[in-house]
Amino acid sequence: MREIVLDTETTGLSPNRGDRVVDVACIELINKVPQRQFQRFINPEREVPVEAFQVHNLSTEFLQDFPVFDAIADDFLAFIEDSPLIIHNADFDMGFLNAELVRSGKSSLGSDRALCTMQMARRRFPGQPASLDALCRRFGVDNSHRVKHGALVDCELLAEVYLELSGGRQTGLALATAAVESNVSITRVARAARAHAASEEELAAHAALLGKLKNPLWSVGKEG
Repeated sequence: MREIVLDTETTGLSPNRGDRVVDVACIELINKVPQRQFQRFINPEREVPVEAFQVHNLSTEFLQDFPVFDAIADDFLAFIEDSPLIIHNADFDMGFLNAELVRSGKSSLGSDRALCTMQMARRRFPGQPASLDALCRRFGVDNSHRVKHGALVDCELLAEVYLELSGGRQTGLALATAAVESNVSITRVARAARAHAASEEELAAHAALLGKLKNPLWSVGKEG
């Protein structure tokens, strides 16, 4: 099963107000196992506001030498193919990507292709924080290197979070495998049977019981 974990960084919060994509990244998952990566910085053809720079640290000057989205659109579409897209806050990223694709003369991506991990988390943990950082803390995913947002870094973290949201690493099976691979031998020590002799009182009580039974099996072979 092929899936694509995807993330973007942008110049702001609304493509309808002229904000653009400045960074897009994808990680290919085959049966939930990361394989190939795709990442591109993009010239947004506009200034990067200070507020956006403080989030992802991508400045206007840094981005001006990278290609515009139209120049990378075919490579992006070839990488994702028709695979499901795993996105945290999918409406945000899909809105920006579709705006860029339409601007480049391409068909937009269907909303049914996107699986939103934020919605997954809210269904699984109602009322609890569902940000990527919060989910990393919940699942013990190391995000200490995430000083600033970055599309590829966020994809790497999201791939681990998505694995946990989808059922985890099957810890029980992993522990069983580790036990087998450890070659631990267990020696069982047999204990000798403890001797037990009936008392005179117990023998008399047993004989009295047998006297009340008709042809008791316990007495077969003991007469004569």
